[in-house]
This record gives sequence, C-alpha cells and structure tokens, in this order.
Amino acid sequence: MKVAIAGAGAVGRSIARELLRSGHTVMLLERQLEHIDPDAIPDAVWVHADACELALLEEAGLETYEVVIAATGDDKANLVHSLLAKTEFGVRRVVARVNDPRNEWLFDGSWGVDVAVSTPRLLASLVEEAVSVGDLVRLMTLRQGQANLVEITLPADTGLAGKPVRTLTLPRDAALVTILRGGRVIVPQGDDPFEGEDELLFVTSVEAEEDLRVALADHGIKP
Repeated sequence: MKVAIAGAGAVGRSIARELLRSGHTVMLLERQLEHIDPDAIPDAVWVHADACELALLEEAGLETYEVVIAATGDDKANLVHSLLAKTEFGVRRVVARVNDPRNEWLFDGSWGVDVAVSTPRLLASLVEEAVSVGDLVRLMTLRQGQANLVEITLPADTGLAGKPVRTLTLPRDAALVTILRGGRVIVPQGDDPFEGEDELLFVTSVEAEEDLRVALADHGIKP
C-alpha cells in the first residue's frame, strides 16, 4: 500500500517507520527544510513541499497514493491537506491528526477526513477502557464520523454469563464484532456463551449509540 504522510516531525516519522516495517511504501511531505533528513528514514520518499500547496502535491504525485495521513502539528494545515487529498486527488482513505481537542468537531467528511485521531481523546479512552467495568467507552470514530467503535467490559457477576450471544438484542445499526477474553480474540457466533469480564467491542452508528446503551441496560448492564 502507498501511504503519504504530511509532516515529518516526531509523529510523522514514527508512523513512517511503523508502516515501512509492515512493508508499505511511504512518502513524507515536509515544509520545513531543516526537518528533512533522508538518512533518518532512508526507505521513505522525502519531498520538500507545503502540504497545503496544490501544485506541489501534484508534483509529488499524491493521486497515486491510496492513503494520506495529515500528521502535522497544525490543525489548520491538517484540515486543508485532508480536503485537498480527498477532493482534488481522490485519495481513498484520509486520516488526520487532531492536535487541539477543541477542533475535533471540524475533522469530518466535510473536510475530507475519514478518520480523525485525537491523542488526548485516545489516551482518555484507553484509560477509561482500562479501569471501567460496565461502562460503554468510545474508542474510535470511523467512516467520516458516521460510526463509532465502542467497548464495554462485562462485570464479573454479569447476568449475561453463560447465556448465548444471540440473547443480546441489539438496535439496528449496531453490531457486536469481537469478544476479548483473556488472550483470546473471539468472533462471536450465536451459540457462543458470554462470560464475566468479557470485553465486548461494538461498531455502532452515532445515532444508535444511545440505543445500544439502553439495550445493554435491558440486560442488566448500565453503561
């Protein structure tokens, strides 16, 4: 897969290294000449360009990339780059870094963003996920803000223990996709039983998230 990353600071470089280790092709776009260091990541393609300049992005061949990651430290630049990538170059998947949580509401489909990653929100979600039992925790927003990945850890004494998955009635536009049990990742089938301390991962539309809370409460879980 070909991935273009706008911003070759610490975040952009770290992402590039991970993607390269996974066998992907990576291009790093960097506006500040002093941040360009091909020796630091020799397997990446380094381009000195402003990620918000249409002509420079054309020269870099952005239309040939399948994924764009807007990873600069400037939210305005990340939004503009995302919009250009989606509308001018038809990039299939655009992921954008949110630096200031107050700007998170802007990072949606209207700016070409498929997935917005807010480090403060992500860290807060991971903390909640680690310490919350019986609470529905939003882990990630997907598909231009149209769906969320949410998690709930069942209490040890859950009334669902021993009951098959099919007994959990879910609202429309919500799906149980994975059960995490100890070190196991379980793709749930109708006859699989729940156990106390299971971690349930759901994908749900934004509108159905509250209905999911109600459905879980109907089964004795009050997120």
